[in-house]
Amino acid sequence: MRLEELRARSAEPDFWNDPQAAQGTSREIAALSDDVEGFDRISGRTSDARVLMELADEEGDEKSLVEAAAEIDAIERELESQEVLALLSGEFDENPAILEIHPGEGGTDSQDWAEILLRMYTRWAERRGFKHDLLEASPGDEAGIKSATLTVEGRHAYGLLSAERGVHRLVRISPFDAAKRRHTSFASVDVTPEVAEDVAIEINDDDLRIDTYRSSGAGGQHVNVTDSAVRITHLPTGIVVSCQNERSQMQNKGVAMRVLKSRLVQRAREERQAEMQALKGEQRDIGFGSQIRSYVMHPYQMVKDHRTALEVGNVQAVLDGDLDRFIEAQLKKRASEET
Repeated sequence: MRLEELRARSAEPDFWNDPQAAQGTSREIAALSDDVEGFDRISGRTSDARVLMELADEEGDEKSLVEAAAEIDAIERELESQEVLALLSGEFDENPAILEIHPGEGGTDSQDWAEILLRMYTRWAERRGFKHDLLEASPGDEAGIKSATLTVEGRHAYGLLSAERGVHRLVRISPFDAAKRRHTSFASVDVTPEVAEDVAIEINDDDLRIDTYRSSGAGGQHVNVTDSAVRITHLPTGIVVSCQNERSQMQNKGVAMRVLKSRLVQRAREERQAEMQALKGEQRDIGFGSQIRSYVMHPYQMVKDHRTALEVGNVQAVLDGDLDRFIEAQLKKRASEET
């Protein structure tokens, strides 16, 4: 069994002589362990449901029948989730994700909407047990944010979050309008895989403009008191990345360069995809820059994904990070289109 082989290898005295190989093996052990635990969990729940069904059948126990039905529903839901994860076999699907949020049309409402989206993705990551780190957030003029960059680390982080790339639309009674009128706000979400240090990509120092500035934040013992935040502009492409959450300018520059490298890799991938589609003579929407989902809070409550037609009535649950149904529906749709 592959997992047993890897565990035996990790126990050998010279395992950490090659740190890079050891880290790769450790990641594979964690991934395979997760798969095995998932299978064991489903197997155990199936056995429990079978016992409850037998009790209901033999003793006419309605309570056992209700419990068994609930357990079967939960098993089906988990099987669907595992099925979706099996679709994530792309080059970078296992990688951490870099998620960027920018407000669009709508002024203060859109800046506030961007901050709501930031919280939504943070809560989604927490629900899945993923590590997340806010690299940069620029406060809005009156409320919300002008931009934010969040890294999310966990199994299939990029593969899952890639389904969220696009423009998100909010319809609500504006809390910033004294007349209490309905406003429509937009914010864009871009998702990039964080690439490993050993991925080859050339960045010429002459192509970079590096600016430093003072970090902004709510205050506290960790707020920088020097101009340690870093903004890097890649002049040939116009890509701009920032980092302000580390303690030193050097650390912020290192993180910003890692994000820039990931953005350039993603850009190259998208250019290759566009070339392939042009050769096929097809025009396909790659997601970013198009409205993918509407969150309506007035005059009714509804979240609708325009790509899959999936609708959910509990808007607050979605904004609190309950996104898996939308992500899984889009990944299934994407897989069917590619097939």
